Amino acid sequence: MRALFSLSVVAVVVLLTIAAVATSGGRFFVGTILPYAAIATFLVGMIYRVLHWARSPVPFKITTTCGQQRSLSWIKHDNLESPHNLWGVLGRMALEVLFFRSLFRNTKAELKDGPRLVYGDARWLWLGGLAFHWSFLVIFVRHFKFFVEPVPGWVSGIQELDGFFQIGLPIFYITDGILLAAITYLFFRRVVNPQLRYLSLAGDYFPLLLIGGLATSGVIMRHTSLRVDITDVKLLATGLISLDPVVPESLGAVFFVHLTMLSVLLLYFPFSKLVHMAGVFFSPTRNMSNNNREQRHINPWNYPVKVHTYEEWEDEFRDVMKAADMPLEKDVETK
Repeated sequence: MRALFSLSVVAVVVLLTIAAVATSGGRFFVGTILPYAAIATFLVGMIYRVLHWARSPVPFKITTTCGQQRSLSWIKHDNLESPHNLWGVLGRMALEVLFFRSLFRNTKAELKDGPRLVYGDARWLWLGGLAFHWSFLVIFVRHFKFFVEPVPGWVSGIQELDGFFQIGLPIFYITDGILLAAITYLFFRRVVNPQLRYLSLAGDYFPLLLIGGLATSGVIMRHTSLRVDITDVKLLATGLISLDPVVPESLGAVFFVHLTMLSVLLLYFPFSKLVHMAGVFFSPTRNMSNNNREQRHINPWNYPVKVHTYEEWEDEFRDVMKAADMPLEKDVETK
C-alpha cells in the first residue's frame, strides 16, 4: 500500500504537469516559478539542516570498536578504522563518502530450515547503492552543458567517456542504463522482500519512484520521437540562471514533466532521508579521531555550572529546619 501510495503521488505530479502545460500560464509556472521555488527551498532547507547539526553538542568522543586504537607501541594500530589524526579521519571519511565502506560490510540475517539463523553479506545492496549514486552524479555533471557556454572541457570529457561504447544514435549513455537498473533493483528489493516491505515507509518508495521517473523522462526525450530541441532547453536553463527566464514554445509536455520531477525532488530533499548526503559529514563515528588514550577530550559545550551545596542549603533554611525539629549538621548559633 505504501508503494502504491507513493506511485499514486508521482502519477498525480505527472498528470498535473501535463494539465498545467496545456495553458500558457501553466507553462510559465512550471518552467520558471516552480524551479525557483524548488531551488530556494533546497538551499534554505539544507543550510538550516547543516547549521542545526553543527550546533548539536557532541560532548564525548564517540569512537567505533572497529580496529585497534593507537596506544602501546607493541599493539598493532589501525589508522583507518581507529584514526588518531586528521589524515586518518579524512581517509575513513573518503572511503565512506565515495565507496560506502560501512555498507560494504553490512550483513543480513535469514531464518533457514531447522530453524537456523544464518548471517550473510549484503553486497548486492552495496553494489546497487554505489551504482545508483555514482550514475546520478555523472548525469548531474553532464547537465552542466545546459547552463554554461562554452561547455567546460571536463564536462565534455565526462560526457564522451559516458558514451564510450557509442551505442545508437543519439549515443546511449552508460550511466542512463545503470541508473535505471539500480533504481529498479532498489525499488523491487523493498517490494519483494517481506521484512523490508514491512519496514519500508512511503518516504522510502517516493524518492526512488521520483528519481526513476526523472531518469525515464530524460531517456524518452533523448531516444524517442518525443525528443526536445537542445537549443531551446539551453535557452530556458541559461535564462533561469541569469534571472531572465524565457519559456520556448517548442518544449513539450515530457520536458516539463522532467523539470517538475526535478523541482519536486529539490522541494522534498531537505525534509526527507535524502539529506544523508550532507548528514554523513556530521557523523561523530566518522569525523572524530579515536585518540582517547593520547589526549583528553574537552567538551567544547562546557559551561560553568552554578551549584548549591547542602551546607549552603542548610545555612539558608536552618531556622526553619530547627523549628520543624529536623536533624541538623550544624546547630543554630545562640546569640
